[in-house]
Amino acid sequence: MDGQPEALVDLSAIRSNVAGLVASVQGAQVMAVVKSDGYGHGLIPTALAALAGGATWLGVNSIDEAVRLREAGVTAPVLCMLAAPGAPHADGVSFGVDLSVSTAELVRRIGSAAERAGRPARLHLKADTGMSRGGATMADWPELVAVALEEQAAGRCEIVGLWSHFACADVPGHPSVDAQLDAFRAAIEVAQHAGARPSVRHIANTAALLTRPDTWFDLVRPGGGVVGLCTLPGGSPAWLRPAMTVRTHLVQVKRVPAGTGVSYGHRYVTLAPANLGLIAMGYHEGIPRSAANTAPVLVRGERRVISGSVCMNQCVIDADDLPIEVDDEVVLFGPGDRGEPTAQEWADLLGTISYDVVTRFTAKIPRSYCGVTGAEAMAVYAGGADTDAAKLARVGAREV
Repeated sequence: MDGQPEALVDLSAIRSNVAGLVASVQGAQVMAVVKSDGYGHGLIPTALAALAGGATWLGVNSIDEAVRLREAGVTAPVLCMLAAPGAPHADGVSFGVDLSVSTAELVRRIGSAAERAGRPARLHLKADTGMSRGGATMADWPELVAVALEEQAAGRCEIVGLWSHFACADVPGHPSVDAQLDAFRAAIEVAQHAGARPSVRHIANTAALLTRPDTWFDLVRPGGGVVGLCTLPGGSPAWLRPAMTVRTHLVQVKRVPAGTGVSYGHRYVTLAPANLGLIAMGYHEGIPRSAANTAPVLVRGERRVISGSVCMNQCVIDADDLPIEVDDEVVLFGPGDRGEPTAQEWADLLGTISYDVVTRFTAKIPRSYCGVTGAEAMAVYAGGADTDAAKLARVGAREV
Protein backbone atom coordinates (compact mmCIF):
# COMPACT_ATOMS: atom_id res chain seq x y z
CA MET A 1 0.00 0.00 0.00
CA ASP A 2 1.19 3.57 -0.65
CA GLY A 3 -1.03 5.34 1.87
CA GLN A 4 -3.15 6.75 -0.95
CA PRO A 5 -6.31 8.32 0.46
CA GLU A 6 -9.70 7.57 -1.04
CA ALA A 7 -13.26 8.88 -0.93
CA LEU A 8 -15.51 5.86 -1.38
CA VAL A 9 -19.04 6.79 -2.46
CA ASP A 10 -21.92 4.36 -2.00
CA LEU A 11 -24.28 5.00 -4.91
CA SER A 12 -26.88 2.66 -3.44
CA ALA A 13 -27.07 4.96 -0.42
CA ILE A 14 -27.72 7.93 -2.70
CA ARG A 15 -30.37 6.03 -4.62
CA SER A 16 -32.02 4.89 -1.37
CA ASN A 17 -31.86 8.36 0.18
CA VAL A 18 -33.62 9.87 -2.80
CA ALA A 19 -36.22 7.10 -2.86
CA GLY A 20 -36.94 7.88 0.79
CA LEU A 21 -37.20 11.60 0.08
CA VAL A 22 -39.54 10.94 -2.83
CA ALA A 23 -41.73 8.79 -0.58
CA SER A 24 -41.78 11.54 2.05
CA VAL A 25 -43.42 14.18 -0.10
CA GLN A 26 -47.03 14.16 -1.23
CA GLY A 27 -47.88 15.65 -4.60
CA ALA A 28 -44.50 17.28 -5.21
CA GLN A 29 -41.68 16.36 -7.55
CA VAL A 30 -38.11 16.01 -6.26
CA MET A 31 -35.19 17.97 -7.65
CA ALA A 32 -31.90 16.41 -6.52
CA VAL A 33 -29.45 19.27 -6.10
CA VAL A 34 -26.06 17.94 -7.24
CA LYS A 35 -24.14 21.22 -7.39
CA SER A 36 -20.49 21.56 -6.37
CA ASP A 37 -19.54 18.22 -7.91
CA GLY A 38 -22.43 16.45 -6.26
CA TYR A 39 -21.52 17.84 -2.82
CA GLY A 40 -18.09 16.37 -3.39
CA HIS A 41 -19.46 12.94 -4.31
CA GLY A 42 -19.05 13.29 -8.08
CA LEU A 43 -21.48 15.18 -10.30
CA ILE A 44 -22.47 12.55 -12.83
CA PRO A 45 -22.56 9.42 -10.62
CA THR A 46 -24.50 11.30 -7.93
CA ALA A 47 -26.97 12.66 -10.48
CA LEU A 48 -27.56 9.26 -12.06
CA ALA A 49 -28.02 7.55 -8.70
CA ALA A 50 -30.49 10.26 -7.68
CA LEU A 51 -32.48 9.76 -10.89
CA ALA A 52 -32.45 6.02 -10.25
CA GLY A 53 -33.95 6.79 -6.83
CA GLY A 54 -36.87 8.65 -8.35
CA ALA A 55 -35.77 12.28 -8.65
CA THR A 56 -37.27 13.89 -11.74
CA TRP A 57 -35.22 17.11 -11.75
CA LEU A 58 -31.59 17.99 -11.10
CA GLY A 59 -30.20 21.25 -9.71
CA VAL A 60 -26.71 22.60 -10.34
CA ASN A 61 -24.80 25.79 -9.63
CA SER A 62 -23.43 26.63 -13.06
CA ILE A 63 -24.22 26.19 -16.73
CA ASP A 64 -20.93 24.33 -17.07
CA GLU A 65 -22.19 21.69 -14.61
CA ALA A 66 -25.48 21.47 -16.48
CA VAL A 67 -23.72 21.02 -19.82
CA ARG A 68 -21.59 18.23 -18.32
CA LEU A 69 -24.79 16.41 -17.39
CA ARG A 70 -26.24 16.88 -20.85
CA GLU A 71 -23.02 15.71 -22.50
CA ALA A 72 -23.16 12.61 -20.30
CA GLY A 73 -26.57 11.91 -21.79
CA VAL A 74 -28.80 13.03 -18.91
CA THR A 75 -32.18 14.04 -20.30
CA ALA A 76 -34.00 15.03 -17.08
CA PRO A 77 -34.82 18.72 -16.50
CA VAL A 78 -31.80 20.57 -15.06
CA LEU A 79 -31.97 23.95 -13.33
CA CYS A 80 -28.90 26.20 -13.18
CA MET A 81 -29.54 27.89 -9.84
CA LEU A 82 -26.95 30.69 -9.96
CA ALA A 83 -28.12 33.71 -11.94
CA ALA A 84 -24.77 34.99 -13.21
CA PRO A 85 -24.81 37.79 -15.83
CA GLY A 86 -21.59 36.63 -17.50
CA ALA A 87 -22.52 32.95 -17.77
CA PRO A 88 -22.70 31.23 -21.21
CA HIS A 89 -26.47 31.53 -21.43
CA ALA A 90 -26.64 30.55 -25.09
CA ASP A 91 -25.01 27.23 -24.22
CA GLY A 92 -27.56 26.68 -21.48
CA VAL A 93 -30.44 27.45 -23.81
CA SER A 94 -29.02 25.24 -26.56
CA PHE A 95 -28.72 22.31 -24.16
CA GLY A 96 -32.25 22.80 -22.82
CA VAL A 97 -31.08 23.89 -19.37
CA ASP A 98 -33.48 25.84 -17.15
CA LEU A 99 -32.00 29.15 -15.97
CA SER A 100 -32.61 31.10 -12.79
CA VAL A 101 -33.09 34.86 -13.17
CA SER A 102 -33.21 37.56 -10.50
CA THR A 103 -33.13 40.83 -12.46
CA ALA A 104 -34.98 42.30 -15.42
CA GLU A 105 -31.66 43.08 -17.12
CA LEU A 106 -30.63 39.43 -16.93
CA VAL A 107 -33.95 38.34 -18.45
CA ARG A 108 -33.29 40.61 -21.44
CA ARG A 109 -29.73 39.31 -21.76
CA ILE A 110 -30.91 35.71 -21.72
CA GLY A 111 -33.65 36.59 -24.20
CA SER A 112 -30.97 37.81 -26.62
CA ALA A 113 -28.98 34.63 -26.04
CA ALA A 114 -32.10 32.57 -26.72
CA GLU A 115 -32.66 34.40 -29.98
CA ARG A 116 -29.12 33.49 -31.06
CA ALA A 117 -29.64 29.90 -29.95
CA GLY A 118 -32.85 29.64 -31.95
CA ARG A 119 -35.05 28.38 -29.12
CA PRO A 120 -36.81 29.94 -26.10
CA ALA A 121 -35.02 30.01 -22.75
CA ARG A 122 -36.66 28.19 -19.84
CA LEU A 123 -36.69 30.60 -16.89
CA HIS A 124 -37.24 30.24 -13.15
CA LEU A 125 -37.86 33.66 -11.61
CA LYS A 126 -36.23 33.89 -8.19
CA ALA A 127 -37.72 36.00 -5.40
CA ASP A 128 -35.68 37.21 -2.44
CA THR A 129 -38.15 36.45 0.33
CA GLY A 130 -35.78 37.28 3.18
CA MET A 131 -32.43 35.55 2.77
CA SER A 132 -30.93 38.67 1.16
CA ARG A 133 -28.73 36.62 -1.16
CA GLY A 134 -29.87 35.97 -4.75
CA GLY A 135 -33.32 36.84 -6.03
CA ALA A 136 -35.38 39.94 -6.68
CA THR A 137 -36.57 41.95 -3.71
CA MET A 138 -40.28 42.42 -3.32
CA ALA A 139 -39.82 45.97 -4.64
CA ASP A 140 -38.11 44.69 -7.81
CA TRP A 141 -40.24 41.58 -8.29
CA PRO A 142 -43.06 43.16 -10.37
CA GLU A 143 -40.53 44.49 -12.90
CA LEU A 144 -38.81 41.10 -13.14
CA VAL A 145 -42.15 39.40 -13.79
CA ALA A 146 -43.24 42.04 -16.32
CA VAL A 147 -40.04 41.82 -18.37
CA ALA A 148 -40.11 38.02 -18.29
CA LEU A 149 -43.69 38.13 -19.60
CA GLU A 150 -42.59 40.52 -22.36
CA GLU A 151 -39.81 38.16 -23.40
CA GLN A 152 -42.24 35.26 -23.25
CA ALA A 153 -44.71 37.09 -25.48
CA ALA A 154 -41.87 37.69 -27.95
CA GLY A 155 -41.13 33.97 -28.04
CA ARG A 156 -37.66 34.31 -26.54
CA CYS A 157 -38.40 32.93 -23.06
CA GLU A 158 -40.80 30.68 -21.20
CA ILE A 159 -41.59 31.17 -17.51
CA VAL A 160 -41.24 27.63 -16.19
CA GLY A 161 -40.83 28.25 -12.46
CA LEU A 162 -41.05 30.65 -9.53
CA TRP A 163 -38.71 29.99 -6.64
CA SER A 164 -36.95 31.19 -3.52
CA HIS A 165 -34.71 29.84 -0.76
CA PHE A 166 -34.99 29.65 3.02
CA ALA A 167 -32.40 31.19 5.31
CA CYS A 168 -33.27 29.33 8.53
CA ALA A 169 -35.27 26.21 7.64
CA ASP A 170 -32.74 24.16 9.63
CA VAL A 171 -33.69 26.06 12.80
CA PRO A 172 -37.09 24.59 13.70
CA GLY A 173 -39.51 27.27 14.84
CA HIS A 174 -37.45 30.18 13.52
CA PRO A 175 -39.91 33.00 12.74
CA SER A 176 -38.20 33.82 9.44
CA VAL A 177 -39.49 30.56 7.93
CA ASP A 178 -43.12 31.61 8.21
CA ALA A 179 -42.25 35.14 7.12
CA GLN A 180 -40.44 33.86 4.02
CA LEU A 181 -43.25 31.47 3.21
CA ASP A 182 -45.77 34.32 3.38
CA ALA A 183 -43.53 36.46 1.16
CA PHE A 184 -43.18 33.64 -1.37
CA ARG A 185 -46.94 33.17 -1.53
CA ALA A 186 -47.30 36.91 -2.10
CA ALA A 187 -44.70 36.81 -4.88
CA ILE A 188 -46.56 33.93 -6.54
CA GLU A 189 -49.81 35.89 -6.36
CA VAL A 190 -48.19 38.94 -7.96
CA ALA A 191 -46.73 36.84 -10.77
CA GLN A 192 -49.93 34.93 -11.44
CA HIS A 193 -52.03 38.10 -11.35
CA ALA A 194 -49.69 39.56 -13.99
CA GLY A 195 -50.29 36.53 -16.19
CA ALA A 196 -47.45 34.13 -15.35
CA ARG A 197 -48.43 30.46 -15.41
CA PRO A 198 -45.40 28.54 -14.13
CA SER A 199 -45.43 24.77 -14.05
CA VAL A 200 -43.41 24.57 -10.81
CA ARG A 201 -43.10 26.66 -7.66
CA HIS A 202 -40.37 25.70 -5.24
CA ILE A 203 -38.73 26.89 -2.04
CA ALA A 204 -38.13 23.79 0.16
CA ASN A 205 -34.57 22.56 0.76
CA THR A 206 -33.68 19.38 2.68
CA ALA A 207 -34.55 20.83 6.09
CA ALA A 208 -37.90 22.22 4.92
CA LEU A 209 -38.73 18.99 3.10
CA LEU A 210 -38.20 17.05 6.33
CA THR A 211 -40.00 19.42 8.71
CA ARG A 212 -42.46 21.68 6.85
CA PRO A 213 -44.91 20.00 4.46
CA ASP A 214 -46.56 23.39 3.88
CA THR A 215 -43.43 24.48 1.98
CA TRP A 216 -43.45 21.71 -0.62
CA PHE A 217 -45.54 23.37 -3.38
CA ASP A 218 -44.88 21.63 -6.73
CA LEU A 219 -41.21 20.76 -6.29
CA VAL A 220 -38.76 20.22 -3.43
CA ARG A 221 -34.98 20.63 -3.67
CA PRO A 222 -32.99 18.33 -1.35
CA GLY A 223 -29.24 18.72 -1.65
CA GLY A 224 -27.44 17.39 1.39
CA GLY A 225 -30.25 14.90 1.93
CA VAL A 226 -29.40 13.28 -1.39
CA VAL A 227 -26.02 12.19 -0.01
CA GLY A 228 -27.37 11.41 3.46
CA LEU A 229 -26.67 14.69 5.23
CA CYS A 230 -28.69 17.60 6.57
CA THR A 231 -28.17 20.62 8.79
CA LEU A 232 -31.06 20.11 11.20
CA PRO A 233 -30.15 19.91 14.90
CA GLY A 234 -28.94 16.39 15.58
CA GLY A 235 -28.09 15.77 11.94
CA SER A 236 -29.90 13.55 9.49
CA PRO A 237 -32.78 11.23 10.35
CA ALA A 238 -31.66 7.62 10.66
CA TRP A 239 -33.14 6.58 7.32
CA LEU A 240 -30.81 8.93 5.45
CA ARG A 241 -27.48 7.19 5.01
CA PRO A 242 -24.24 9.14 4.54
CA ALA A 243 -22.82 8.05 1.20
CA MET A 244 -19.16 9.05 1.57
CA THR A 245 -16.38 7.25 3.44
CA VAL A 246 -12.97 8.92 3.52
CA ARG A 247 -10.17 6.50 4.33
CA THR A 248 -6.42 6.06 3.97
CA HIS A 249 -3.58 3.97 5.43
CA LEU A 250 -0.75 4.57 7.85
CA VAL A 251 2.54 5.25 6.07
CA GLN A 252 4.80 5.16 9.12
CA VAL A 253 4.65 4.02 12.75
CA LYS A 254 7.13 4.92 15.46
CA ARG A 255 7.44 4.44 19.20
CA VAL A 256 8.19 7.60 21.19
CA PRO A 257 8.69 8.33 24.89
CA ALA A 258 6.50 10.41 27.14
CA GLY A 259 6.94 14.14 26.69
CA THR A 260 7.44 13.97 22.92
CA GLY A 261 6.21 17.03 21.04
CA VAL A 262 4.23 16.25 17.88
CA SER A 263 3.98 18.24 14.64
CA TYR A 264 4.32 21.99 14.07
CA GLY A 265 4.32 24.09 17.20
CA HIS A 266 4.29 21.03 19.45
CA ARG A 267 0.60 21.67 20.07
CA TYR A 268 0.41 18.09 21.25
CA VAL A 269 2.80 16.38 23.67
CA THR A 270 2.59 12.70 24.56
CA LEU A 271 1.69 12.00 28.18
CA ALA A 272 3.14 8.48 28.12
CA PRO A 273 5.17 6.27 25.79
CA ALA A 274 3.11 5.95 22.63
CA ASN A 275 2.83 4.56 19.14
CA LEU A 276 2.51 7.42 16.65
CA GLY A 277 0.94 6.76 13.26
CA LEU A 278 1.57 8.99 10.25
CA ILE A 279 -1.27 9.70 7.80
CA ALA A 280 -0.41 11.06 4.34
CA MET A 281 -3.27 13.57 4.35
CA GLY A 282 -3.37 17.18 5.46
CA TYR A 283 -5.17 20.40 4.77
CA HIS A 284 -4.30 20.26 1.06
CA GLU A 285 -6.18 16.95 0.83
CA GLY A 286 -9.16 18.32 2.78
CA ILE A 287 -8.56 17.82 6.50
CA PRO A 288 -9.22 21.19 8.19
CA ARG A 289 -6.35 22.63 10.24
CA SER A 290 -8.90 23.03 13.03
CA ALA A 291 -9.03 19.22 13.26
CA ALA A 292 -5.83 19.33 15.35
CA ASN A 293 -6.35 17.60 18.72
CA THR A 294 -10.08 17.43 17.92
CA ALA A 295 -11.20 15.22 15.03
CA PRO A 296 -11.41 11.45 15.64
CA VAL A 297 -10.47 8.66 13.23
CA LEU A 298 -10.90 4.88 13.36
CA VAL A 299 -7.88 2.57 13.27
CA ARG A 300 -7.89 -1.14 14.18
CA GLY A 301 -11.48 -0.79 15.36
CA GLU A 302 -10.67 1.93 17.87
CA ARG A 303 -11.00 5.69 17.76
CA ARG A 304 -8.02 7.97 18.05
CA VAL A 305 -7.80 11.73 17.69
CA ILE A 306 -5.61 13.63 15.22
CA SER A 307 -2.69 14.69 17.41
CA GLY A 308 -1.02 18.04 16.94
CA SER A 309 -1.10 20.43 14.01
CA VAL A 310 -2.52 19.29 10.68
CA CYS A 311 0.23 19.85 8.10
CA MET A 312 -0.23 20.50 4.39
CA ASN A 313 -0.02 16.83 3.41
CA GLN A 314 0.36 14.92 6.67
CA CYS A 315 -1.01 14.50 10.16
CA VAL A 316 -0.31 12.23 13.14
CA ILE A 317 -2.38 10.10 15.50
CA ASP A 318 -1.33 9.06 18.99
CA ALA A 319 -2.41 5.41 19.23
CA ASP A 320 -1.23 4.99 22.83
CA ASP A 321 -0.31 1.30 23.15
CA LEU A 322 -2.57 0.12 20.33
CA PRO A 323 -0.36 -2.16 18.17
CA ILE A 324 -0.69 -0.22 14.91
CA GLU A 325 1.34 -1.06 11.82
CA VAL A 326 2.20 0.48 8.49
CA ASP A 327 -0.65 -0.08 5.97
CA ASP A 328 -3.32 -0.22 8.68
CA GLU A 329 -6.52 1.35 7.36
CA VAL A 330 -7.54 4.68 8.88
CA VAL A 331 -11.15 5.85 8.41
CA LEU A 332 -11.68 9.56 8.88
CA PHE A 333 -15.45 9.38 8.60
CA GLY A 334 -18.18 7.27 7.05
CA PRO A 335 -21.75 6.15 7.73
CA GLY A 336 -20.80 4.96 11.23
CA ASP A 337 -21.53 1.27 10.73
CA ARG A 338 -18.19 0.08 12.12
CA GLY A 339 -17.93 2.66 14.86
CA GLU A 340 -16.12 5.13 12.63
CA PRO A 341 -16.84 8.85 13.06
CA THR A 342 -19.38 10.46 10.75
CA ALA A 343 -19.10 13.72 8.85
CA GLN A 344 -21.75 15.07 11.22
CA GLU A 345 -19.53 14.25 14.21
CA TRP A 346 -16.61 16.00 12.58
CA ALA A 347 -18.83 19.00 11.88
CA ASP A 348 -20.10 19.18 15.46
CA LEU A 349 -16.57 19.02 16.85
CA LEU A 350 -15.16 21.55 14.37
CA GLY A 351 -17.99 24.05 14.64
CA THR A 352 -19.19 23.75 11.07
CA ILE A 353 -21.74 21.73 9.05
CA SER A 354 -21.44 18.32 7.44
CA TYR A 355 -21.67 19.84 3.93
CA ASP A 356 -18.49 21.78 4.62
CA VAL A 357 -16.73 18.61 5.77
CA VAL A 358 -17.50 16.43 2.74
CA THR A 359 -16.96 19.09 0.09
CA ARG A 360 -13.47 19.84 1.40
CA PHE A 361 -12.27 16.67 -0.32
CA THR A 362 -13.69 17.60 -3.75
CA ALA A 363 -11.10 16.76 -6.42
CA LYS A 364 -8.42 16.55 -3.74
CA ILE A 365 -8.31 12.77 -3.35
CA PRO A 366 -9.36 9.94 -5.68
CA ARG A 367 -12.99 8.85 -5.60
CA SER A 368 -14.27 5.34 -6.15
CA TYR A 369 -17.81 4.01 -6.28
CA CYS A 370 -19.70 1.00 -5.03
CA GLY A 371 -23.20 -0.18 -4.35
CA VAL A 372 -25.18 -0.06 -7.60
CA THR A 373 -25.39 -2.76 -10.25
CA GLY A 374 -27.01 -2.42 -13.63
CA ALA A 375 -29.84 -4.77 -12.65
CA GLU A 376 -30.58 -2.81 -9.46
CA ALA A 377 -30.59 0.50 -11.30
CA MET A 378 -32.87 -0.77 -14.01
CA ALA A 379 -35.27 -2.26 -11.46
CA VAL A 380 -35.70 1.12 -9.78
CA TYR A 381 -35.71 3.38 -12.82
CA ALA A 382 -37.15 1.27 -15.62
CA GLY A 383 -36.67 2.08 -19.27
CA GLY A 384 -34.73 1.33 -22.40
CA ALA A 385 -31.02 1.10 -23.00
CA ASP A 386 -30.63 4.88 -23.21
CA THR A 387 -32.24 5.76 -19.88
CA ASP A 388 -30.37 7.55 -17.13
CA ALA A 389 -30.45 4.32 -15.12
CA ALA A 390 -28.62 2.51 -17.90
CA LYS A 391 -25.99 5.22 -17.82
CA LEU A 392 -25.69 4.71 -14.07
CA ALA A 393 -25.11 1.03 -14.68
CA ARG A 394 -22.22 1.92 -16.98
CA VAL A 395 -20.69 4.12 -14.28
CA GLY A 396 -20.12 0.97 -12.23
CA ALA A 397 -17.42 1.48 -9.63
CA ARG A 398 -15.29 3.99 -11.45
CA GLU A 399 -15.03 7.76 -11.62
CA VAL A 400 -16.78 9.62 -14.44
